[in-house]
Amino acid sequence: MTNARGAALLAAVLAGLLVLSGCASLPESSAPQALGTINRAPTSAGPPPPQPGRDPDLLVGDFLTASADPANRHAAARQYIATEAAAEWDDEASTTIVDRPDTLRESRSSDKASYVIRARKVGELADNGSYRAVEGTVENKIEMSKIDGEWRITELPDGVVFDSGAFERTYGRYVLQYIDPAGDVLVPDPRWLAVPRGELTAQLIGLLGAGPQATIAPVVDNQLAPPITLRGPIVKANNEPGEVGVGIGGVRIDFAGAGNLDQRERELLAAQVVLTLAGADILGPYELLADGRPLDERYANGWSVADLDRFSASAPGQNRVGLHALRDGTLVQVTQDGIVTPSGSFGEATNLESVGISADGQFVAAVADTGRPAPEPAKSLLIGNYGAKAFAVVEGASIARPSWTADGGAAWTVLDGERVVRAVTDRATGNVSLQDVDTTALFEGSAAPRAPVTEVVVSRTGVRAALIADGKVYVAVIERRGDGRYALTTPVPVALGLSSDAVSLSWASGDTLMVAREGNVDPVFTVSVDGSQLSPVTSQNLTPPVRVVTAAPSSQYVADSRAVLQLQTADPTRNDRFWREVPGLTGDSVIPVLPS
Repeated sequence: MTNARGAALLAAVLAGLLVLSGCASLPESSAPQALGTINRAPTSAGPPPPQPGRDPDLLVGDFLTASADPANRHAAARQYIATEAAAEWDDEASTTIVDRPDTLRESRSSDKASYVIRARKVGELADNGSYRAVEGTVENKIEMSKIDGEWRITELPDGVVFDSGAFERTYGRYVLQYIDPAGDVLVPDPRWLAVPRGELTAQLIGLLGAGPQATIAPVVDNQLAPPITLRGPIVKANNEPGEVGVGIGGVRIDFAGAGNLDQRERELLAAQVVLTLAGADILGPYELLADGRPLDERYANGWSVADLDRFSASAPGQNRVGLHALRDGTLVQVTQDGIVTPSGSFGEATNLESVGISADGQFVAAVADTGRPAPEPAKSLLIGNYGAKAFAVVEGASIARPSWTADGGAAWTVLDGERVVRAVTDRATGNVSLQDVDTTALFEGSAAPRAPVTEVVVSRTGVRAALIADGKVYVAVIERRGDGRYALTTPVPVALGLSSDAVSLSWASGDTLMVAREGNVDPVFTVSVDGSQLSPVTSQNLTPPVRVVTAAPSSQYVADSRAVLQLQTADPTRNDRFWREVPGLTGDSVIPVLPS
């Protein structure tokens, strides 16, 4: 697999016809199937026209609402524009999502009116459905005239603007899946689409084939890339008529060129396709073919999510040791029988301030208070096997909470608010080496993060790292250089507009962060890696300030001013969620620790 394959797919499939061949399960011939195109077809027979006799003040608001529907080059919105102006309006110039736009009238006569639309920007949407959180304001001037007795827009700037409420009603969030450099886990790539349900399967497969968005493209692979193409139309697996992805019947996809893939590559292709479709609630079974034959004979009757869930970044990890905590500077384990203190250095210490445990429970990294006065280093990073002796790796004036990679090979942390390092563990010898992470690209540019960096948390995929810099939340890309060194690049702010500083964060899933911030109002929230869906988490039973958050797909914990608490349901759609104290973990200095 190469990144070049993914980058070249869209051009390749659009340049030529897809290979079709006769087989029992597919028609002998059909129209070519192109990957990577978003055909934003109408969701109904047609958009409703403007209300007759509508006052221009109200018509402007109607236009903004209609602008959220991208079908047929924003046909719904074009109805509000005079014919000549509609022909000149470039709706593809940009798509901006705003918060509660104000419509200000500048002037109005019997047949002409002028308005200014002013609003705070919250996001921008690219043609491929990728979302980017932004800040700033938009101020667009709109001219209107009365034409044949009805008000219509005669002059407006290029690009589309609509409010966040209309965006959420019209668009759906879907997650494409690509492959991490090691080929062990899938990397989520969220996209926002507004397409009919019956066309969603084809759209997702097309976007998957077109490749990942630019931020992660250099560090992921894609099996659905040339020479892999669609061999025919996507149909229901049970051969029944009807729209694929609507109701039952499953999905059948035949991939030309996939017959040359080896066993592992076939599994990864299946994982990309199945987990992308399943995440969009497109029901299986997922019957995947390679040049007319089953992609894998073991799954000739169709793949299921369970067959491939081991590749999911949001699947349960290798957590074999459960919840731990720091209590009175000592590492303890929370068991069904109560609080247990493990043997070894970490259970004997009384000066630990933060801890990271590897997902398999084999290794521990901890920050300890040296107790030495300035100018001596106040903190020490300790590394050791769980239940065994630990030793110091490095010292500094400050050391951030350690974060382990999914394979337990390295613990990441930040020294003195600026120096990001990896403590690399050789499992064969037990030796630990310290490597600096290149942060040159991280701090470049006027909008780049600023020191101090107080947290760096590596995702399970190893492709992204979430960080808090100067109280703000960013997601950066982890690049492995040719010499084996690592770099943090392409930082993206994902929690813009916060009224208080972020203090702690954790990966709640492969594409979602849970963040704690200062203050009493919504002290805990979740946000997607693309900056969308910033949502407060219930504060019921919390006593701010919330000091630490640690999360996994199935469990989330925080430490507030009096105890460690667990969120009783992870389902964000439920309104009965609340926090409950963990027995034995009370006090204003107790910190929850989940293996990462």
